[in-house]
Amino acid sequence: MRSPLSAALVAGMTLTLAGGTATAAAARAPIAAPASKPGLAGPHPCDGQPGFTCATLRVPLDHRDASKGTLDLQVGMSDNTSAPKGTLVFLTGGPGQPGVPYLTRMTTQRMPELAKNYRFVMIDQRGTGQFGAIDCPKMQAQVGSSDVAPATRDAVAECASVVGDKRSYYTTEQTVGDLDMFRRALGVNKWVLDGVSYGSFTAANYASFYPGHVRKVVLDSVLPHTDPNHEQMLYTTGQQAVGRVLRLACQTAPACGYDPAQDVAYLARHRKDAVLLWDMLVSYEFFDPTYRDPNPPGLPAGSGDVIGVMHAAHLGDPTRLDALMKLMAPGGDPVAGFSAGLHEATICGDGVFPWGTSETPVAQRPAALAAARRNLPASATWPFTSATAAGNGFIQECLTWPVARHTAEAKAKLPPVPLLIINGDHDLSTPLEWAREELANAPRGKLVIVKGASHSIQNRERGTQGRDAVYAFLNG
Repeated sequence: MRSPLSAALVAGMTLTLAGGTATAAAARAPIAAPASKPGLAGPHPCDGQPGFTCATLRVPLDHRDASKGTLDLQVGMSDNTSAPKGTLVFLTGGPGQPGVPYLTRMTTQRMPELAKNYRFVMIDQRGTGQFGAIDCPKMQAQVGSSDVAPATRDAVAECASVVGDKRSYYTTEQTVGDLDMFRRALGVNKWVLDGVSYGSFTAANYASFYPGHVRKVVLDSVLPHTDPNHEQMLYTTGQQAVGRVLRLACQTAPACGYDPAQDVAYLARHRKDAVLLWDMLVSYEFFDPTYRDPNPPGLPAGSGDVIGVMHAAHLGDPTRLDALMKLMAPGGDPVAGFSAGLHEATICGDGVFPWGTSETPVAQRPAALAAARRNLPASATWPFTSATAAGNGFIQECLTWPVARHTAEAKAKLPPVPLLIINGDHDLSTPLEWAREELANAPRGKLVIVKGASHSIQNRERGTQGRDAVYAFLNG
């Protein structure tokens, strides 16, 4: 999810990314489930979503220590309790995006052939949604759902104050624990997990920790659940993908006749807002996966064709580029639709950075970041630069985030459960390179590449290739 214009889009962008040189925490066994079955309190029809029942799931604030208190999470379930193929939990993105508001969209509107056979269930991840979103006003206003654009230091400090000493409890480890409590509350032994973007990360982590309760897994627009190359927080794969994707887009007839990657390289070195240029490109893909449509749906007429816009700027006329960047400026997303505060707490708690993890003292972080930037080869970030990598939102916001407990990390190799990966080859948010990386760690994995598609196949694909692959995998 990106920018105020994307508030209606269901699939959030990334992520709990991990980069840097520190050794990751050892994988741990899943937290033992309490003997008693969790309950779902206050079941009632979901507001504005006929055919679905909403309820409250009470979970521990800390799955490692139940004495720390509890949280109430909203969950939603389709009413076809006797669905022939069982239960499917659909996991949205971010981190920061709720799930329950999108039940109808993901079933009757986007995946009706699955809704006939599965009972769809969704959950508002802790720290998100109408009833539990972490509200950090400055960060929400400045960056909203953006990953790439950095919030100011005072916005980060305000958010750290809002979350307070609970900041250790908003990691993926805790969300995975919530999911397993949801499964047990439903009385389901095995279910199917389907996650998009950050939701793919959550789904893979759940499968790693609770393989005995997983029937099948779909990973859509993949964020790898581990980071063996220690690059994700610097987002170098995403920067490298810009050149590949834009060149691929320029090969579509009529061919551009110039190299769009060289245009980006020039602009990244001659403008002072290179990080925001990158952010704009990642936002733009949600409206125009071709990157060349002059009038993409959802944008003002004549404001599209980002490839042509950047080429004109390289040739000396930045007028349209400046206007497009203003249009795509981050921030302003409604907190109930995307919590920037939850996004911050999860990323900083999950990530492995150039300085290590969230457990590294704040005073030690800048020197480690400076060393990592010096050692980045130009090829790692081209068409952008090491300054762009070090200036992205993951790095800059977590650089001063207070010390917190690092999440539990999953094993690199996923269990041998049937797993389908779908990814667009025009995706800049979670590039195809990451999907291939995850496939290498999935013993029973299959990758379907959706040509010409950008981020979030099941929610936003213009054709049917990706969704047809999901139907065949889950309905077959």
